[in-house]
Amino acid sequence: MKQTNIRRDFLKTCLLAPLFPNLKEVSNPVGSGQAKHLKLSLNAYSFNEMLKSQAISMDELIDFCAHTGFEGIDLTGYYFPGYPIIPTDELIYKIKRKAHLSGLSISGTGIKNDFAQLDPEKRKKDIQLVKDWIVVASKLGAPVIRIFSGVDIPKGYSWETIAAWMAKDIQTCVDFGQRHGVIVALQNHNDFIKNAQQVQELFKLVNREWFGLVLDIGSYQEGDPFSQIQTTIPLAVNWQLKEEMYLDGKAVKTDVTKILKMILDSNYRGFIPIETLGKGDPKQKVTQFLKEIKEALNSLS
Repeated sequence: MKQTNIRRDFLKTCLLAPLFPNLKEVSNPVGSGQAKHLKLSLNAYSFNEMLKSQAISMDELIDFCAHTGFEGIDLTGYYFPGYPIIPTDELIYKIKRKAHLSGLSISGTGIKNDFAQLDPEKRKKDIQLVKDWIVVASKLGAPVIRIFSGVDIPKGYSWETIAAWMAKDIQTCVDFGQRHGVIVALQNHNDFIKNAQQVQELFKLVNREWFGLVLDIGSYQEGDPFSQIQTTIPLAVNWQLKEEMYLDGKAVKTDVTKILKMILDSNYRGFIPIETLGKGDPKQKVTQFLKEIKEALNSLS
């Protein structure tokens, strides 16, 4: 109980730090070899079109990740046959075995949900969807399941009103996740959640230890993304490291070295899933982006 209280107090401190600069965060200087604590993973969405068209299978994607030099793979739920119906245990364990024998950890999985919907029955269905896939994540050995907040603010409702019911829905999912040893993590996705302040507000409402953030660097599209990333790093339990970011609404090439330095200066340790988007051969795009990231990490070690 004492340890839980300490962790909750730490989370509260992290949430308040951006508002009260005198509250200090624990940090570690770059250059002390901590880059080795960051493990690179591939988000399967990088191969979205190929996976949907069955031009590549999950087995082949796992082989690609192993041969390319990743340490993990994020197997998004959409690419399991029959989604959103949960896969059979036989398929789950087949993939788990394949990844393990290939030297890969399954760094996470994810589903589509919308807790901004007005209809409570639809939200209940999405809660059950999250619960079903929490069980899948547990069987896969994935420590994190990625969820979304919601798509739009329904007409006539305030952000605060929706956030209040959304927080309750998320709490239900997080409590279930805790019982199965799976962290429920919200991806900021430039939808209902658009900026760091909204992330913080929702986290205050949810207030659960087993709730975290999938920090999507490409989805802070208002203002300065770097300051918003810095503000929300303490909440991160996983990432979406993308080739492009948005600076004052304009797409720019990601300054990989700057982002990685921010991560290394923080308390985050663990997987950094990368995701490439847009036109082009995903194998080439992913390979090139991974090379850039590894070179940047080497320069910071």
